[in-house]
Amino acid sequence: MADRVLRLGVIGLSRGFDLTRPTLLTDSRVRVVAAADPRPEARAAFTAEFGAPAYEFAELLCADAQVDVVYIASPHETHADLARLAAERGKHILVEKPMALSLAECRAMTQAARTAGVQLLVGPSHGFDPPVTAAADLIASGEFGRPRMITATTFTDFLYRPRRPAELDTAQGGGVVFSQAAHQVDVVRRLADAPVLSVRATTGRWDPQRATEGAYQAFLAFEGGASAALTYSGYGRYDTDVLMDWVGETGGARDPTAYGVARRRLAGAREDQLKAARAYGAGGAALAPRVGHEHFGFVVVACEHGDLRLTATGVEAYGPDVRRTLDVPLDPATRHGVIDELWAAVFEGARPIHDAAWGTENLAACLAILRSAAEGREVAISEIEDA
Repeated sequence: MADRVLRLGVIGLSRGFDLTRPTLLTDSRVRVVAAADPRPEARAAFTAEFGAPAYEFAELLCADAQVDVVYIASPHETHADLARLAAERGKHILVEKPMALSLAECRAMTQAARTAGVQLLVGPSHGFDPPVTAAADLIASGEFGRPRMITATTFTDFLYRPRRPAELDTAQGGGVVFSQAAHQVDVVRRLADAPVLSVRATTGRWDPQRATEGAYQAFLAFEGGASAALTYSGYGRYDTDVLMDWVGETGGARDPTAYGVARRRLAGAREDQLKAARAYGAGGAALAPRVGHEHFGFVVVACEHGDLRLTATGVEAYGPDVRRTLDVPLDPATRHGVIDELWAAVFEGARPIHDAAWGTENLAACLAILRSAAEGREVAISEIEDA
C-alpha cells in the first residue's frame, strides 16, 4: 500500500453499502477495487460503476491481491465467518454493525485479526455522525463538565420497510435491538465516554405478522455515575424526524404528509419483490438530496454545567448564561469519519474509537437489553461477558 490509498473490496452489495457508496466514491483516500455478491444484477451494476471485478463468492474476493481492506456489508449472521476469512487472507476489516450476534463470535473475530496483524473496525454507525463527533469534542473540552444524563429517542417505520425473513427473526440478528440499538448504544456510549455497567430494559413485539422486537426502552448506567435513557419504536406511527426539522435519518428532506407509506407499500405487493427492487443494481430507491447530516433522532446530553442537543445541522449548546449553535458544515458525503478512523488505523497504527473492543462492548449492551427484557430485571454487563 505504498500509495497510501485504501484498496477496498466490498462483501455484500446491500443497502448498507448503498448508503456508504457516496463516501466511497468521493473520498480520495479510498479506491474500491472489487466486490462479492450472489446477485448477478448487483455484480453487473458494480462492475459498470467502478470498473472493477465482482465475484459471486466472498472467498474469491478475499483471495484477490488487489484488495487490502474488506468491507463486510452482508447480513448480520454472516459477519463472524466472513471477518475470520478476511483476516486469514491478511486483509484489514471494516464490518457493519452489529459486529456479530454473540460475544463468542466477537472474541473469535478479534483473535483472528490479532493473529493476522490486521485492523478490525466496526461501522458505519451513527456514532460517526458529525454532530455526534462535535458534541463529543465539546464534552471532552471540559467546558460543560461531565455528562450526567443522556436522553435518546427515535421513532421510525423501520419494521415495515421490506425485509428478508431473517431480518424478522431475532435468533438470526433480526429486530430493532440488533439493527437499531446497535446505533443508539453507539451514540450514547460515544457521548458518555464511559463503560456501560448495567441495563434495565423492556422490549415490544406488538405485530404478530412481524414477530420480532419492534420497540424497546432501556436505561443504561455508566461507570462514573452517568446514565442514558433510550427509547426506540420502529412501528411507523409517530416519527421523531418532526423534531429534526423533517430531515431524515440519512440527511435527506422528509415529506411530513407521507404518513403510513411503508405499511401501505407492504400491503400492496410481495415483500421479497419490494426488497429486491430496493437493492443496489435493481434501480432501487435513490437517496434524497442531503439537507442535513445523518442522525438518529432526538438526543440531549445533560452535563454538569450545560446541556447539548444534537440536531441535523450541528449542536445546540445551552450554557449557564448563553445559548449558542455550533453549525457543522456538510461534506460532499456524510461518512468520511469512517474513512478517517480506518485510514489512520491502517497507515498510522492509530487505535480507532470503533475497534473490535468497542464493537464487542456495543453488542454486550444490546444483548443485555434482550436479556433484561426477557428476565424482567436489571442485568449487569459482567453477566453478559461471562455468558
